[in-house]
Parts: sequence; structure tokens; C-alpha cells
Amino acid sequence: MLRRELPHDQAAGRVIRLSEGRIAEGIDGTPLQASRPWTPDLQPLCWWNEEPVALAVEEAGDETWPEGREWLARLPESWYPLVATALQVGAWWRNHRFCGRCGAQATRLGDEFAMHCTRCGHRNYPRISPCIITLVTHGESLLLARSPRFPPGRYSTLAGFIEPGESVEEAVRREIHEEVGLTVGRLRYFGSQPWPFPHSLMLGFFAEAAGRELRIDGVEISDAAWFSPGRLPQLPPLYSISRALIETHLAEVRARP
Repeated sequence: MLRRELPHDQAAGRVIRLSEGRIAEGIDGTPLQASRPWTPDLQPLCWWNEEPVALAVEEAGDETWPEGREWLARLPESWYPLVATALQVGAWWRNHRFCGRCGAQATRLGDEFAMHCTRCGHRNYPRISPCIITLVTHGESLLLARSPRFPPGRYSTLAGFIEPGESVEEAVRREIHEEVGLTVGRLRYFGSQPWPFPHSLMLGFFAEAAGRELRIDGVEISDAAWFSPGRLPQLPPLYSISRALIETHLAEVRARP
């Protein structure tokens, strides 16, 4: 449904209105506003169901606009790429209005996601920060943990940013050891998901723990515990790759003889 080609040569189309991570509701209950002529202040974004879509980043949006996470929770899964693209491009556009090298005001290019500095020639593109997210298992048991930022009662999988010079596999083992003190054996890649809060790319893995004794760091992780498939805490939202990892493991357990 989403075609990643910038409709920079279009004069009109649908618009997504974004402000501080909130997206205005369109006339049909989706993030898309009615088709209208485009003005130079709009950022061409993509094609959606063969309609051109542009992004309007507004300084003074309405606080009643739903946040990005709320849109992802209410919309069908097929809308995820459009909402994620709008949120991430909007964050890039807002944060790179000035050159990070010389400080001059940057110019937005029309045919690609790029902010160009006419003074020194530097260009900024949307930032993508690779992260690992891992479901650690021991037999049928799942290791789930709480961040201090989570809603009360919610547990999720372990995650962290990949550091400079580090491979993805090294990041998986390091984050698990740092956060809960476990050593893991076999790793299995699951899949990836853009996570536009504000610009992460989550790389999902399964990891088998060598033991069950935990040593919680108490900073990034406030609590962690082993859970059986039949007795689980409040889980992350369905649209997240974290939940997909959990549901995949549960389905594999149910399928065993």
C-alpha cells in the first residue's frame, strides 16, 4: 500500500499534519487529510494506495491530536509503515533545520529526504539508530523485564542500542549481560521493525540462556523475572516487535508435542 517514492513533482494530494509527535485526525478517521493543493512548506512523503502524500510539520499543533503510539494501536497493521515514516521524517525535519557542521540555516531538498547547507555543503539525512531487541528463553520460560519508564505492570523483552564498532550479535550478548547478568548461547534472528520514537530500527532476536540466575542492573531495568507461558504479566502492545517475539515463542511452545 505504501510506495517509497517521493512525489516531489505533484501539485496536490493528501496531507498528514504532524506536531511534536502528534498527528491530526483526518476527515475519514485516519491520519490522512483530504486532498488539497500543496504549498512549498510541505514535505513530499510517499505514495499511499497510489495517492501522493505530503507531510506538514506544524509548530503549534492541537494537544488533542492523538500521539503516534495511539495511532499505531488503533489502526490496522497495514498502516504502520505510513505512520512510522511520517513520525520519523517529521522528527528529522524538525531537528535538522540548521547545519550541524557550521550552524547555518539548512535548505530542504525536494527530490530526497535531505537538508542541504549552502554555506559549507554539508547534508543531513534522516537518522536511523539500529537497536537490538531480544526475547531470552530457557526451555519454555520467557525472561521479561520492566523499564522504569513502562506503564505500571507492563513487562517486555530486552533492548538496547548498538554501539560504534559493535556487531549486532555482540550487542545482543552485551545488552543481556549488562541488564540482567545472563550469558546466552544460540541466537536466532527473527525480523526487524522501524520504531519511530524517534528514529530506531529494531532488530529482533531469540536467545537461549545458559542459566536462570538474574543480576538486575537496577538502572535501565527495574525488575526482571522468568515467566511461564501460562502465567504472563501485562505485555507490550500488539503492534510492537517485542509482542511479536513473545507471541511467536508462545505459538512454538503450543505446537510442540
